[in-house]
Amino acid sequence: MLKGFRDFVLRGNVVDLAVGIIIGAAFTSVVNSLVSDLLTPLIAAIFGKQDFSALYFTWNGSKFRYGNFVNAVLSFLIVAAVVYFLVVIPVDKLLQRFLPSKVDAPKRDCPQCLSTIPAAASRCAFCTAEVPPVPDHPVMR
Repeated sequence: MLKGFRDFVLRGNVVDLAVGIIIGAAFTSVVNSLVSDLLTPLIAAIFGKQDFSALYFTWNGSKFRYGNFVNAVLSFLIVAAVVYFLVVIPVDKLLQRFLPSKVDAPKRDCPQCLSTIPAAASRCAFCTAEVPPVPDHPVMR
């Protein structure tokens, strides 16, 4: 029982996930600091307030603190942009470079069940009916 737990914990995916969560938490504090210490005062200067997070409006005696919400939205957008530009795009380019690209094989419809099958197929994968060969297909030549 403990051996199974040890194997689970030491799996690469679990360790990678734990490292990702820890780095994400640290990165979130950096982004929150960037938003609250640099961007918020810049935006607050436009509205004429010293502390953007303290912005609010009152309606029927209720206080709506929209400044904190704007801080949270800015933090989210910055995190999303950094993840997209510094993680997603480079990983996509890396995968395109090192993984072979899949060329879409020509397709045709099965005459029996009308499912889409590869043009070079001699039997339908869905209904298992024998399918006549396509005369122009390069594999059939």
